[in-house]
This record gives sequence, C-alpha cells and structure tokens, in this order.
Amino acid sequence: MPILRLENVIKTYENHTAVNNVSFDVPKGSVFGLLGPNGAGKTSLIRIITTITGADSGAVYLDGEKLNSNHPSQIGYMPEERGLYKKMKVGDHLMYLAQLKGLSKKAAKEQIHYWFDKFSITDWWDKKVEELSKGMQQKIQFIATVIHRPKLLILDEPFSGLDPINTNLIKSEIDEMNQNGTSIIFSTHRMEQVEEVCEHIVLINQGQKILEGKVADVKNQFKDNLYKIKYTGSLPDNLQMTDAADDSYKIIGQGKKSITVQVTEESASNKLLNYLISKGVHIQSFNEILPTLNEIFIKQVGESEE
Repeated sequence: MPILRLENVIKTYENHTAVNNVSFDVPKGSVFGLLGPNGAGKTSLIRIITTITGADSGAVYLDGEKLNSNHPSQIGYMPEERGLYKKMKVGDHLMYLAQLKGLSKKAAKEQIHYWFDKFSITDWWDKKVEELSKGMQQKIQFIATVIHRPKLLILDEPFSGLDPINTNLIKSEIDEMNQNGTSIIFSTHRMEQVEEVCEHIVLINQGQKILEGKVADVKNQFKDNLYKIKYTGSLPDNLQMTDAADDSYKIIGQGKKSITVQVTEESASNKLLNYLISKGVHIQSFNEILPTLNEIFIKQVGESEE
C-alpha cells in the first residue's frame, strides 16, 4: 500500500486549471521527487495533500485512508517560503507549533530539547527568531516541521538559502528519518539534488502529469545508447569500417584517449568492445552515458508545452 495515493485530482481557480486530472502513488518509505517548472501545479498539489485546500474532484488517500481533517497531524510540511513569527522566542514558538500538531506540553518540551541537543543549539530557547541568521532560522523551521514525527514529510526546496554545512546537516537528518520509516516528498526544480536523494519521481507541467517512475527506470527509458570508451595505445586507423561493427555504431565525439560512440542497440556495444580488444586496444573503461534528470526534464517539459 502506498503512503499517498492521488486519483484523478482536479483543482481549478477561476478560469485556470492548476491541477488537471493528476494520479500517482508515493511508495511507503520512499524519497519521492515532485518535480516541475514554476507554475506547474506542484504547490497546488501540496496544498491539497496537506488539506490547506480541497480538490474540486478526485480523491487523495493517506496510508489507505481517504484524506480527512485528522491527517495533518501525520504530515510535516516545510514550505519554500518560511513562516516563522519573527518576534517570538524560539522555544516558545516551537512549543506553540508542536502543540498545534497535537503534542502535549510535556512531549513538546521533550522533543524540542531532543532537537536542540542534536543541532547543538541548547542556548537558543530565549533567542528571538529575528535575532537568528537565515541558516539558523532554517534549522528552527526544520525542527517545527518534524517535531511531531510525521509519517509523511513534505519538503519544498528545503536547501534554499542554506550554506553547504547546514545543507549536509539537514540532508543527514532527512536520510536518518527515511531510514527510520518516514516517507518523504521532495519538491524542487534542482535536478541534481533529485538524482542525489530521490528513488521515485513524478513530473508535472501545466497542471498535468507527464512522467512518472523510478529514477533509474526513467533514465533508462530516455537513454540514447551512448558509451564513453577510455583507452591506451592506438585505435585502428579505420575504426568506422563496416566490418568492424556492421554499421551498428557511430563515433559522435573524440577526446584525448577517449571516444564517445552511439550504438544502434545495446548488444552492439559488446561487439564493438570485442573488436577493439581484438585489434590490440587496451580498454581502461567502457561506460554507458545515461541522460541526466535535468536533460530529461528540459526535453519533456518542452515537448509537453508544444
């Protein structure tokens, strides 16, 4: 059973359809990428999932149960535009937010001290939010998001404005929570971050789903049978001869002691490799070049807008 299921969800604002018949599953225990350019409908979907707004039609299920007013206490949401009250003291602020999520005063205080110890910020309780740097405020926002230990965590551009040290700190905490069973939706347009942390993705554009699947499967789906060969020695003088690989490949790039080839089918790569070895070429590496998610993203968004 998926942790989250969307079935034919539609959301319209006046004359604009923000979400147009979108369906997808978020596997339980996964790190799931919700991707799309600005204005694609990602935020509208998140608002529906978190019950901030409702869908006009369609259904949303959390852990097998149709979404209802009790579910926000099981979800943690960190929006891209952070929402801390600048004049409040950090400890009081987190106590307030934790109790809004259903924690008792005692449990809230225990969780705050747990996270303060974890982040080495035990002296921050009486600091006002406005006294903290942007990076420090990010830490407080993260604590507020996870303090009730949600089963589903939604992070919208979670590393925006963070320096590399704090980025790695938050990444480490996200990974630990995931290892302990928390399902995570990661909303971003930074494809390199998606490749690093996500197992599954859905790509939304103009309110519609245009791509969905495991990251590895998606990359394989769009591959062009490209291989990079690094070698020592010399290549055969007439490498592109028809008897070498029966016209089943072509060289599309050449560097110093490397070539990039495109083959007509995967089996032709072994044939080419065997041919080179038979000609005395010493192969240092023979690697398939898969498209990046960024390349796939640009291509698919462009095609959907055409």
